[in-house]
Amino acid sequence: MEDKKFEELMSELENIIKELETGNTDLESSIKKYTEAMQIVKVCNDKLTKATDAVNQILKENGSLENFEVEE
Repeated sequence: MEDKKFEELMSELENIIKELETGNTDLESSIKKYTEAMQIVKVCNDKLTKATDAVNQILKENGSLENFEVEE
């Protein structure tokens, strides 16, 4: 899963959410899908953290901008 692009993972996550929202899946399938979704969320979060760190490092090396935090 880690080798997939962020956008691909987000698309998979959206599909899982849509499937779960329909309510047409049994309990066991829903739990499996939820577990898969949470794994995708973790990988996406890791990718975003790495990207933020890379951007901050570039900015630090260039010395033109300070470290920043993204408000949610």
